[in-house]
Amino acid sequence: MKLWGGRFTKPTNELVDAYTSSIGFDQKLAKYDIQGSLAHVAMLGQCGIISQDDAGVIADGLKQVLNKIQAGEATLSEADEDIHMNVERLLIEHIGPVGGKLHTGRSRNDQVALDMRLYLREAIVDIIGLLGAVQTALTKQAKQHLDTILPGYTHLQRAQPVLFGHHMMAYAYMLQRDVERLQDSWKRVNKMPLGAGALAGTTFPIDRQFVAKQLHFDDITENSLDSVSDRDFVVEFLSAASLISMHLSRLSEELVQWSSAEFNFIELDDAFSTGSSMMPQKKNPDVAELVRGKSGRVFGHLMGMLTTLKGLPLAYNKDMQEDKEGMFDTVETLKGALGLFAPMIETMHVKQDNMYQAVRNDFSNATDLADYLVEKGMAFRESHAVVGHAVLYSIEQGKYLLDLKLEELQQFSDLIEEDIYQALAPETVVAARNIPGGTAKERVQEQVDNIEALLAANKNWTEEQAAKLEG
Repeated sequence: MKLWGGRFTKPTNELVDAYTSSIGFDQKLAKYDIQGSLAHVAMLGQCGIISQDDAGVIADGLKQVLNKIQAGEATLSEADEDIHMNVERLLIEHIGPVGGKLHTGRSRNDQVALDMRLYLREAIVDIIGLLGAVQTALTKQAKQHLDTILPGYTHLQRAQPVLFGHHMMAYAYMLQRDVERLQDSWKRVNKMPLGAGALAGTTFPIDRQFVAKQLHFDDITENSLDSVSDRDFVVEFLSAASLISMHLSRLSEELVQWSSAEFNFIELDDAFSTGSSMMPQKKNPDVAELVRGKSGRVFGHLMGMLTTLKGLPLAYNKDMQEDKEGMFDTVETLKGALGLFAPMIETMHVKQDNMYQAVRNDFSNATDLADYLVEKGMAFRESHAVVGHAVLYSIEQGKYLLDLKLEELQQFSDLIEEDIYQALAPETVVAARNIPGGTAKERVQEQVDNIEALLAANKNWTEEQAAKLEG
């Protein structure tokens, strides 16, 4: 019979056991389940709900059970449904009936809510650390390429030249927002739900704050119904994870494009590329492509969780068992992608000459010709039209603006003088964007300095939280 089987007259159908069991995936929570149980039993002893002797025996038994599980020596049973019941069964087998006192004053409903929060706290700390490694790699590339110019694009058409370092820092700032979202979510993850019971609390005089302190939670949850039915913190994590995946996918798309023969702006290191089984010349950016592809599964987990929750009445419902697999998979998917991305970015070869040649052979300095005329007194809308005619003429002649002779340029405006060639040089065009956030070298250096300061603060945050969790 099940540990909860006193009310039943026959065993559960084996098909029901197979369909409803979660031990196949929630065994990932074993460490966290036992962490929570150790804090719970310490509180039971502290409050006199069970004797201190019994609490000590149970705590020692839990530690032995954890050792056996981690060593692969414990048999986890589908008939026991989930990690909570498996741990309790193993505990009773190890120390006898006294192990049955562990579940005093709690339910699996508040127990699983606790385990999920313990797991997710650790995952958030790990992911922020991995995001920092990618930001560091992007920043290193930016610092190495504060003079490297490449075409900037809008609509995938060449628009205006930018520094390659500026482009790298754009992604560093995207990931910084991801870090800040995860840090903010910590406030809602780091609340302790144990004590809510099945839905209405418990009649035992428990000390929820004691358990929260033992487990390094900032506070306890405020409403028992909400405590057991809340999975907002999972949705919020999956939402943040989806944004991270989207950002990595965008950068992956650029790496795929840039490494093609048509762009030929970068080459990914051999260690982060693969070949073709048929075509011996191929060097494929498979890592970037797969990171781009896996964003879809992360988005899917977010939509799946929202769909599971949208029609549930209070409080706990069995549907909520679906909260785990998507969260586990999202954590592993993100860790895998971020772990690869940092060294892939750091080791990629940037083809500076090819980038510069692309800028030299386009019309991305056209706006600067318009701005030049504005500085000479022409209204911008008029200068826009004048430069449009000049570009059309250049295309018809098979030339670019810098290829035109002075007399050719002056047929469009007599305001154009010899200094136009300096004004339209790629280096001048980039340096002219000297405003906060712009692509001028000193402005990109400011962005680098700012990100490095933020990285230091992020590292301090993760180390502080990690120390609490380890404690």
